[in-house]
Amino acid sequence: MNKLHSQFFTEIKEKGLTDEIIRRFRDIIYEFYKKNKRKLPWRETKIPYYILVSEIMLQQTQAERVIPKYKQFLKAFPNIDSLAKASLDDVLKLWQGLGYNRRAISLKKAAEIIVQKFNSKIPSNIVDLESLPGIGKTTACEISSFAFNTPTVFIETNIRSVFIYFFFPNRANIKDSEILPIVKKTVDMSNPREWYYALMDYGVMLKKKFPDLNKKSAHYQKQAPFKGSNRQIRGLVLKTVINNPGIKENQIVQKLKIKLYRLNKVLLQLEKEGFIIKKKGTYIVAK
Repeated sequence: MNKLHSQFFTEIKEKGLTDEIIRRFRDIIYEFYKKNKRKLPWRETKIPYYILVSEIMLQQTQAERVIPKYKQFLKAFPNIDSLAKASLDDVLKLWQGLGYNRRAISLKKAAEIIVQKFNSKIPSNIVDLESLPGIGKTTACEISSFAFNTPTVFIETNIRSVFIYFFFPNRANIKDSEILPIVKKTVDMSNPREWYYALMDYGVMLKKKFPDLNKKSAHYQKQAPFKGSNRQIRGLVLKTVINNPGIKENQIVQKLKIKLYRLNKVLLQLEKEGFIIKKKGTYIVAK
């Protein structure tokens, strides 16, 4: 804890979360952001569809990996109508490399619902956004704030780091329910879009300096190794079906060098979740 941080926390303990402390907190975050803000393509736009695509892609995926796919995706599907009309096969082909392929299905289904139910306009209302496939409370708040500058209240991993660092420096097992009231009190109501961007960038910096910071959260979970995981096998199987429509089980086994019992389990999962269809012993991507 540096001297500035120590003084800040001492004042909070003595005086509580006063207007003056909130102002100083915002000044610290904005000052850093002014000098160090990240240049990300989805921050250069206020088009709701672009924000929707970016937020779904950014779920569980780092920004650096998302950037090239985001640009490719918008080139192929420049608006909500083109995505709604696209084949799932084309969407999944473009999604390859991002992982968590069920997000692609959710995004495609969400586009179809937006076209049919909302007249091709991305809703700004949190309840309407949450009703869409693949969009939970946090993603709905992010879309609403970034696309429409709505002062919502949410926590994601980088924001969590900031509040743990400033408001819970000597604690562990910190619950989001303890952090959220502080997020609500400190949000910049006049410009929530820039405020949350600034918080996220400050959080990225903190996580580089203090990689164990988020371990103080009660919700921290160590990610399981990707290599050899069921998630990796699912991705490989789906990619194989996309690139080889009409492929048989034994051919997938030969290509991927995996056990038949494991392949059968993955194929059943992918069928159940709507990724692929089995026809006369062969597999194709669902339409």
